[in-house]
Amino acid sequence: MGVFQSISTGGKSLKCALLLVTMGFASISGAFAQALAPELPEVPALDIPNIPNLKGYANPKAPENNPFANEPELVLSAKLSDKGQAIPRGLVWRVFSPEPSGDGKLALLATAKGGTTSFNLAPGSYLVHVAFGRAGATKRITMTRAKRTETMILDAGGVKLNATLSGGGRIPPDQLRFSIYEDHADQSGERALIIPDVKPDSVVRLNTGTYQIVSNYGTANAVIRSDIRVEAGKITEANVEHRAALLTMKLVREAGGEALADTAWSVLTTSGDIVRESVGAFASIVLAEGEYVIIAKNKDRIYQRDYKVVAGRNQDVEVIASEAASSPATTNQPAEGEEPLD
Repeated sequence: MGVFQSISTGGKSLKCALLLVTMGFASISGAFAQALAPELPEVPALDIPNIPNLKGYANPKAPENNPFANEPELVLSAKLSDKGQAIPRGLVWRVFSPEPSGDGKLALLATAKGGTTSFNLAPGSYLVHVAFGRAGATKRITMTRAKRTETMILDAGGVKLNATLSGGGRIPPDQLRFSIYEDHADQSGERALIIPDVKPDSVVRLNTGTYQIVSNYGTANAVIRSDIRVEAGKITEANVEHRAALLTMKLVREAGGEALADTAWSVLTTSGDIVRESVGAFASIVLAEGEYVIIAKNKDRIYQRDYKVVAGRNQDVEVIASEAASSPATTNQPAEGEEPLD
């Protein structure tokens, strides 16, 4: 009521009322702030030394922060052949100490990726290695106080691999893989594997030379081996031909019937060698052209069928679960006078 009365009686009373209200709020807010804010000890001011030329960050590329910035520069590039162009990308450069360390290995001093690159190296000898895919070259380089430019010749090319079925049929890429081996065998008659699991239509960089290519269609016996020559600065395309077919086998009670579950499958050559074994209602397998014996075991019965694989002819193969094609599943029995087998 007092505030309303002051407003109604005149300007002076209004000013006094507002002043009292303001002072009241000020005292209340001050007391509230003192209640919330605990008394903290005074923190002494830090004594920051005066460091001349102090910057907010250290730039690693700045000459003053690079201990090798004042060393002579070695500029490196690489070519596939003498007459080729400098390779613009995909190179991996490594600089090694020429002398082995205590563990017998060469110390790696610097690396770089891309095309043409440069290193700042102190005067002395170094081993420089450049890799382009599986192709590579190494060279000893001696640095003086002068800048040096060096071009390394890889003497390398590329190979692009693919395969088709007999008659030009297409092979699904996910069922086709290549392996690349050295062209000569070691003392045990084995060839050293260089690159496994190469996908079709991918370019592999290799040093000039002859290599053995192994093509696998599926995971059974459809395998083709061939030799290929890689030439410097060129990509050699190799397309091999598989004489094979994809079979999908099922055991049925009658032609066109439903496949019987829990069937164990074995595929044998006519000489009795096992090509592949699997378990399931359906069994898919890629087989090289030829004659085979297909055996299906279900419960206590064994069924078999002779089958001839024709190159490029993918087929569903039914084994009929009939008495004529079956025999009881028995374990190996010892001959008369012999001990039972374990």
